Amino acid sequence: MGLFGRKKKQGKGTLDRASDNTDQRHLIDFIKTRTGVEAYLEPKTTVTETTVMLIAHDGEWTRRRVDGPAGAFALGRKYNTPVYEVAKTGYPQRKRDFDARRKLEQQRRQ
Repeated sequence: MGLFGRKKKQGKGTLDRASDNTDQRHLIDFIKTRTGVEAYLEPKTTVTETTVMLIAHDGEWTRRRVDGPAGAFALGRKYNTPVYEVAKTGYPQRKRDFDARRKLEQQRRQ
């Protein structure tokens, strides 16, 4: 059999692990301990599973895996958190501002 005649392994199609309870607990804790949290759904790629980025009112953020788009929207419904598709909306300016502040603080410490 030639090199290209071999069957490929059937898998999920990514190199990443699936979402687990630790991911869910982290997301729920972030929602419960911050104000003004919004969720930004990030699509599955060949490298990572579907992820959601939660962004608080001050721009603080976290990212974890979810069980597909349905999992992200279910999380949003359960905790009354709006969910946006980042491919359509992009990230809010407050996230970029938060990252810039954090980078500046790190530079000052060094």
